[in-house]
Amino acid sequence: MAIPVIDFSKINGEEREKTLSEIAKACEEWGFFQLVNHGIPLELLNKVKKLASDCYKTEREEAFKTSTPVKLLNELLEKNSGEKLENVDWEDVFTLLDHNQNEWPSNTSGLKETMVEYREEVRKLASKMMEVMDENLGLPEGYIKKAFNEGMEDGEETAFFGTKVSHYPPCPHPELVNGLRAHTDAGGVVLLFQDDEYDGLQVLKDGEWIDVQPMPNAIVINTGDQIEVLSNGRYKSAWHRVLAREEGNRRSIASFYNPSYKAAIGPAAEEGSEKKYPKFVFGDYMDVYANQKFMPKEPRFLAVKTL
Repeated sequence: MAIPVIDFSKINGEEREKTLSEIAKACEEWGFFQLVNHGIPLELLNKVKKLASDCYKTEREEAFKTSTPVKLLNELLEKNSGEKLENVDWEDVFTLLDHNQNEWPSNTSGLKETMVEYREEVRKLASKMMEVMDENLGLPEGYIKKAFNEGMEDGEETAFFGTKVSHYPPCPHPELVNGLRAHTDAGGVVLLFQDDEYDGLQVLKDGEWIDVQPMPNAIVINTGDQIEVLSNGRYKSAWHRVLAREEGNRRSIASFYNPSYKAAIGPAAEEGSEKKYPKFVFGDYMDVYANQKFMPKEPRFLAVKTL
């Protein structure tokens, strides 16, 4: 069993209806799918791959050797207790946001300019994907994007758009630590440019962990908790995790198109139909999620302050 692979170039041709149906089925049954021919230039993707790897090598690798996960694993090995590190991830990560570009890694030539360009392309793809979801869910055009951009003025988006650049370095004892613990994503639409050589990402499907197979130049799409709420449970946010590996330094570049912290999110169900989720402010949901990210998701929806 492999997660669906969808040719996004066919969304504008004779096979539009078939492609829409494939995306709807992937959202309903998996919460994860891979897009090929998505429109992001391959030349740009190749630059992103190279520069992200260069950045890790020159700016991140040495620091990881003395990081908390490495220290904790060494302590565990000294104790020889047979336990596993449950509350830490074997991951090096930095985040790229529009408003903190002066904090982006600065010693890798060309990284900043390339990531600005890449993030703009991914943001456009996220908008297209939300339009497809609107259509498949029978919502008015632009519904999801408008819901995420509450308070938008003069076309200036208020939605949160962030990019998390991760590396999962080789781990001497992958059986004792998680690459990234199992979780669902809190926000909206996630667009992942994952490593095309090293696997490790898995999604939970019908009680079984399924590999998200590496594919050159594909963009992995997954839906977060807010899409689950807006769709009234028709689209589910999927549990996923990353396994630590003994070999290879897996690269992962995940971009998140999330609601504004002030946005009110609730089911877009028609009047009179049963609403399976409460309506809440996204910022309040994030306060709950911060403490419950790796715990069952259903209690989060009940714990958040409702409108």
